[in-house]
Amino acid sequence: MHKIFIAVVVLFIVGSCKEKVEDAVDLDASRYEIVTDEWPKKIAVDPKVNAILREWPEFTAMDISFDAIYNAVNREDLSLTIENIIEEQKLLEDSTYPKEFDIPQIKSRQKVFKTYVLKVKGDLTYYLDPTTSVQEMIEAYNLLREKCNGVVYQTLDAKLILEDE
Repeated sequence: MHKIFIAVVVLFIVGSCKEKVEDAVDLDASRYEIVTDEWPKKIAVDPKVNAILREWPEFTAMDISFDAIYNAVNREDLSLTIENIIEEQKLLEDSTYPKEFDIPQIKSRQKVFKTYVLKVKGDLTYYLDPTTSVQEMIEAYNLLREKCNGVVYQTLDAKLILEDE
């Protein structure tokens, strides 16, 4: 009886010390599927703004790269798309802005967008869920596009307000 008790205790100890295999995190990027249906859609710009943006090749290239995020099906696709957006963003920062958009308001929105793009890249690098970061990045891009709409259709002259006379 004493031997059976010792055998049961030993089996219990061995069984409790065993590592659980199902708790391991699967880091295979190609298996993680992305559902883009929940992501906000890119807003449209007004025709007058669109005409100006089409004349800005760096913005057009970044816009095309941005559209590719909706075609990502796994983590690897999203990572490649984000890398492409980062490269296009750098070219956009260094480009010559159209006179309507060569203002601090547009450049600051662009920096906010860049920040969220880098946040998505960080989530992908550290194998975190990028869903929230991608949604924030899309929102930042939409705010940049809205600001472009607002700047073109702004009728208030700031010089009249700032005049001290």
